[in-house]
Amino acid sequence: MGKFNILSTNHTSFTVSNLDRSVSFYVDTLGFDLLNRSFRDTSFTEQVVGVPGAEIEVAYVQAPGHRLELIQYHAPKDRGEVVSRPCDTGFAHVAFDVDDIDLVVAAVSKAGLRPLSKPVTVNAGPNTGGKAVYTRDPDGVTIEFIQKA
Repeated sequence: MGKFNILSTNHTSFTVSNLDRSVSFYVDTLGFDLLNRSFRDTSFTEQVVGVPGAEIEVAYVQAPGHRLELIQYHAPKDRGEVVSRPCDTGFAHVAFDVDDIDLVVAAVSKAGLRPLSKPVTVNAGPNTGGKAVYTRDPDGVTIEFIQKA
């Protein structure tokens, strides 16, 4: 078997319940750019994601240095909701470096979302001396913001 190379990261994806609301949060609150929004072919989607009857609408938003894909499933009808805690296996979050963590917390709070704590000073690892805070998007996806020391 031949050797292959990972060339770059393409995107990180989150399934959302309301694409309008999520696009508004990521674009209007966090300042990301909307790159594209469109429906996908059901037969293609079923094959790629392995979900029979999957009907999706997708939006790509560009954060500085990273692209997010937001997917709203319109079908199948039996879709559910993932509820997990940071300590649960399979839990994931995305983290962004920011220049002013207090302004981010204010913007997220103004959008009706609550950080899980006040910004906390990082006391170990590569971000020592900086500040970090976890918050959630409108669907509960965890976003960490980090202000470097």
